[in-house]
Amino acid sequence: MPNAKIIPPERILPTVGQNVGIINFSSKVNLKFWDVGGQESLREMWSEYYTNSHAIIFVIDSTDKDRLLDCQKALSNIVTDDLIEGIPILMLANKQDVEGAPGKLEVEDIKEIFNVIAEHLDARDSRVLPISAKTGDGVQQSIEWLTLRLERNKSNRPPIYR
Repeated sequence: MPNAKIIPPERILPTVGQNVGIINFSSKVNLKFWDVGGQESLREMWSEYYTNSHAIIFVIDSTDKDRLLDCQKALSNIVTDDLIEGIPILMLANKQDVEGAPGKLEVEDIKEIFNVIAEHLDARDSRVLPISAKTGDGVQQSIEWLTLRLERNKSNRPPIYR
């Protein structure tokens, strides 16, 4: 994103609580993101966001193989919740730019795990995409995929203008 604010990597910390951001993607599309913390103690609050959500983006740290089972369980809980019926789910495999990290998961590894979970998604749109939050690689493609799904899903979950 050309006008994105760059934050030095050493200043980026895990989300505690929630952050809200808006991206003006085009003259027709403004995306409002709720970045909710992934700590286990915060997960019980996630479902409170579902009724007002139009998509879910689940970010996984591709360099943290030890947390993969935890991520798998959390995502399974999301996709089996009735409140997300009809919501597209985008799983982002972050840190794909990190070379040689011990235990780094490639996108194909993450897709294998996600595809098992995606069987619960019925006809909903879902995708796993590689991304680097640090370099911005994959961000444009992810937002394009997301906005296309949101446009297709307008009649099911109309946009909320506020």
